[in-house]
Amino acid sequence: MANAREIQGRMKSIKDTMKITNAMYMVSSSKLQKARKDLLNTEPYFNMMQDALAKILDVAPEVGNKYLDERVNKKDGSKKIGYLVITADKGLAGAYNHNVIKIVEENVKLEKDNMLFVVGQVGRHYFERKNIPIDITFNYTAQNPSMNRARHIAEKLVELFVNEKLDEIYVVYTKMINSMTVEPITQKLLPINETHIEMSENEGKHYDNAEFLPDVQTVFDKIVPDYVAGFIYGALIESYCCEHNSRMMAMQTATDAATDMLKQLNVSYNRARQAAITQEIIEVVAGSKAQKKK
Repeated sequence: MANAREIQGRMKSIKDTMKITNAMYMVSSSKLQKARKDLLNTEPYFNMMQDALAKILDVAPEVGNKYLDERVNKKDGSKKIGYLVITADKGLAGAYNHNVIKIVEENVKLEKDNMLFVVGQVGRHYFERKNIPIDITFNYTAQNPSMNRARHIAEKLVELFVNEKLDEIYVVYTKMINSMTVEPITQKLLPINETHIEMSENEGKHYDNAEFLPDVQTVFDKIVPDYVAGFIYGALIESYCCEHNSRMMAMQTATDAATDMLKQLNVSYNRARQAAITQEIIEVVAGSKAQKKK
């Protein structure tokens, strides 16, 4: 059994680690609340944008052909597919990064003509170690996602789709089911699924005589990249929230484990201390008896 001094050293080390895990928990909690607030503040804007697309498609269905094109003339094996994968920049977030990478490896067809786009240093480093080529690396940190970053990513992906360099584009990110459960999912980004573009229930058909300037096709082409950017921004924010939620849970688990270790070490310390005191008493008594015999 370790002596009391060694046990004290271990207890001090664990207490120092607990300070770090508690601090990381508080930081992640603060960032999570801010990210949720940002997402909530932007939802009305993108809901209105979705309503606008639905109205245009209702008035002039033919304008959406470029972005709704399923490329049915191509077989599934010949379609060129792009995958946007969103990971974190750091670890210490439980299985968050592992779950995203796992779903990519299991479900993503990383064939010759397909393209891989990665956001987040963990994902970039992982695929580089596996010698999996990354076609476009969006050298943004996964921290503090912004609308400017989402627009830049959307512009690149929409350009590749419109120029038929890609036939389908998917985004792989982590969705928060509730405060305790997160789930990695794969969502089709392009071509746009018309069934997903629906008007709000309170919107009527008072726009039948609406006039689009300079023309309806130009308006639609202008709105679609912003709509795609909104979807990507939502995925970035959702992943960011899941990352910090996972880190909070991981830090809480680490803190609880450290607390249990401290309890066990405290018992061991008391036993070692009692044993040392008992040993000292035995030595004193033995010395006293030896003096009496003399």
